Amino acid sequence: MIQTVVKRDGRIVGFNEQKIQAAIRKAMLHTDKGEDDSLIQQVSDRISLKGDSQMTVEAIQDQVELELMKSKRKDVAKEYIAYRHRRSIARKAKTREIFLDIVNVKRNDITRENANMNADTPAGMMMKFASETTKPFVDDYLLSESSREAVENNYLHIHDKDYYPTKSLTCVQHPLDNIVNCGFIAGHGASRPAKRIETASVLACISMECAQNEMHGGQAIPAFDFYLAPFVRMSFKEEVKSLEELTGQDLSDMYDEPLIDYLKQPLGKLEGRERLLQQAINKTVGRVHQAMEAFIHNMNTIHSRGGNQVVFSSINYGTDTSAEGRCIMRELLLSTYDGVGGGETAIFPIQIWKKKRGVNYLPGDPNYDLYQLACKVTARRFFPNFLNLDATFNHDDAWRPDDPKRYLHEVATMGCRTRVYENRFGPKTSIGRGNLSFSTINIVRLAIECMQEPDQQKRIDLFMAKLDNVLEITARQLDERFQFQKTALVKQFPLLMHSLWIGAEKLKPEDTIESVINQGTLGVGFIGLAECLVALTGKHHGESQESQELGLKIVTYMRDRINEFSERYHHNYSVLATPAEGLAGKFTKRDRKDFGIIRGVTDRDYYTNSNHVPVYYKCPARHKAEVEAPYHALTGGGHIFYVEIDGDATHNPQVIMSVVDMMDQLNMGYGSVNHNRNRCMDCGYEDATQGLKQCPKCGSTHIDRLQRITGYLVGTTDRWNAGKLAELNDRVTHVDGAVQQELFADTDE
Repeated sequence: MIQTVVKRDGRIVGFNEQKIQAAIRKAMLHTDKGEDDSLIQQVSDRISLKGDSQMTVEAIQDQVELELMKSKRKDVAKEYIAYRHRRSIARKAKTREIFLDIVNVKRNDITRENANMNADTPAGMMMKFASETTKPFVDDYLLSESSREAVENNYLHIHDKDYYPTKSLTCVQHPLDNIVNCGFIAGHGASRPAKRIETASVLACISMECAQNEMHGGQAIPAFDFYLAPFVRMSFKEEVKSLEELTGQDLSDMYDEPLIDYLKQPLGKLEGRERLLQQAINKTVGRVHQAMEAFIHNMNTIHSRGGNQVVFSSINYGTDTSAEGRCIMRELLLSTYDGVGGGETAIFPIQIWKKKRGVNYLPGDPNYDLYQLACKVTARRFFPNFLNLDATFNHDDAWRPDDPKRYLHEVATMGCRTRVYENRFGPKTSIGRGNLSFSTINIVRLAIECMQEPDQQKRIDLFMAKLDNVLEITARQLDERFQFQKTALVKQFPLLMHSLWIGAEKLKPEDTIESVINQGTLGVGFIGLAECLVALTGKHHGESQESQELGLKIVTYMRDRINEFSERYHHNYSVLATPAEGLAGKFTKRDRKDFGIIRGVTDRDYYTNSNHVPVYYKCPARHKAEVEAPYHALTGGGHIFYVEIDGDATHNPQVIMSVVDMMDQLNMGYGSVNHNRNRCMDCGYEDATQGLKQCPKCGSTHIDRLQRITGYLVGTTDRWNAGKLAELNDRVTHVDGAVQQELFADTDE
């Protein structure tokens, strides 16, 4: 007698003869004679009684075929066998179609799933072949039935599902001091500790490039200024020693010379020791500038992941007030402003300015001048973005302005928006931690399913019940993935689990990573709050206060349930305002197929990212900020705020500062500004001319519009998928003409 069944994913479950009966009934419905309840019962009884105590799904299906063939209903057996065969053929046909699209370099949502990846190169094609082959394996063998059904029915999206079998984690904030001060082993060679700024900047690149091959998400450095600052002084000492050799003088008293700043100055009127000191400073600044220039160049040209994708990299900085830290930031910003290669905007690393009152935000703050420079650079190059350390949810009581390691108590973020800070199992910090994995709920579909209920309150209640059910499934799915990830061995991640992940230094190569990975987070994301609200109330949160109140109620409920899941499963669950790229159109396409075109809901090729006001909704920047701001405190897994401005921002850094002011006033966590930037795809020339058709430098008509896709830039929109291209074309500006009036419209300030 059958007692247990081994499913395709390897799980062992109790035997349920009703599943056999349901399968036979489906086959009968496709025959002329129809159903026969007695035969259904007879076949299921024989199989359950004659079978072994434990059988596989395939073995049971084989027995069903044999029993039906022995019965009088050969027509049912034929239909049952044909159905199994059709399922097999369908799987193979789908794979063949996808592979041919990759082979023939077709532009579609499969080959343009990730705009940072060139899927047309041989290495890119290999990655897509592997990716599309792996996903069905995950569905069949690694997902539980409830998770698989949620995915199949378009309620849930499991991010980076193709990396699921590798047990890899999503992202990490690099404790770069471990790398530059101790060195590390990568591949067959060991890197020695750095002794000068050039080496330190190269090790920063190598650290992120090596870790990228061990993870499926991004790499970030949480305190770029603090980590590299000591090597400015080391390089300065080298320059002083060179002057000693040149002049024959003992200049050792200069080695630790107190310096307010490292600023290049002409030597013409200087003499003696003062001239030599300035000479050393000038040489040091030149070296730091070249090191920062090389760092940016390397992060945009050295490929990771099989040679088809540069590292998805981010760096956080802004709060080191030392002369050396200021030198790092200044030269980094100046190099960014100049651009790379032919002067084009650097796509990576995503740069993030950590804004802090008393440090770098107000006139009189020690780094205020660098903040002004950062705004100037953003006005031309999109980066840096701005992270608000003064937001209430980003505050840490342990932070002290005189603490040389205060960066340990500063939140850092991934450029796309992922935030890791709170920690139930260790110190409250971003450093040495990251996201383990995340999944996104299609709240729009849940709302569409409730639209037939005429009473609005009952409609909302029904939606909340559906949301609660999918939240349960999502939390369970993320825990299941965690249980799989934790079985990985330390030796599978030679850099991550040796020098980067918090607590990993205690582990041995043959140990599992179980004891340390719970320091990371599991993200429960959502997409399409605007469309969800339209389905429930008729208006989105940007156009209705009632809808805004409901939106906040929905996301607050998610946050509260996630906190409950954290207690139940003993994980760092968090709510993520999902940075949807391929997902933006994927959910919509299926929902439109199932429910048709619904005005304001499925009538575009994408759903609005997370809690944003729709990109097509024209409103002042201030209004957009006031609507989106409250969601930042609810989405501890990450969030972002954007303002779209019209025309050339290069000569108007004040608009950037005004946006940061809004973030400060409204308690927002992270944000930036989008503006116009043209790029010649032949020579790299860039400018902000509206509607540029021909490059004034080389005459090419191959002009692309440089834009942000989710949190990062893409050098060409040729790699954008259909949904994100549709979103780009729908974007409207929030700041036109008189910037200040527009920014602060609808306010008493």
